[in-house]
Amino acid sequence: MRAGAPPGPGTPSRADTPSGGPSATGVSPRPTVRPTAGPLRFGRLKWISFSHSCIYCALLLCAFVIGKPQPVTFVLGLTHGLLWIFMSLACIAAARLRIVTLKLAVAVAVLGGIAPFFGSYEFVREQRLRAGSEPARGSEPARPGEGPNH
Repeated sequence: MRAGAPPGPGTPSRADTPSGGPSATGVSPRPTVRPTAGPLRFGRLKWISFSHSCIYCALLLCAFVIGKPQPVTFVLGLTHGLLWIFMSLACIAAARLRIVTLKLAVAVAVLGGIAPFFGSYEFVREQRLRAGSEPARGSEPARPGEGPNH
């Protein structure tokens, strides 16, 4: 078969393939959020972001409260900078893979160099949004006339 030629009568179309080709409407179904892609996981990125925020908080304390003790301030500053670069690249890749939202990736990549607390806040916010959109496990939908108001 030559490239660009329509499939013959016995040839399966992309919609028939199990690889997830376009549906009958011609639109590829895309999940809104992927839970994982290799080492990139939402939970793992969230905890690294929290750790980054703690390191940054320690850096601020060393630099402005304790009086810049060396080499502690240098090590914390270097760790913050390297973590910011890593988290920026990881969150941009995770946004492309639909593991995190674009808003969360921008908060980490753009605002994370100034204060990683923005990224940690966005991870908590995103997790709450995800928990609110998923039905609770083991719970049945409330029947009419039942519930805390009746």
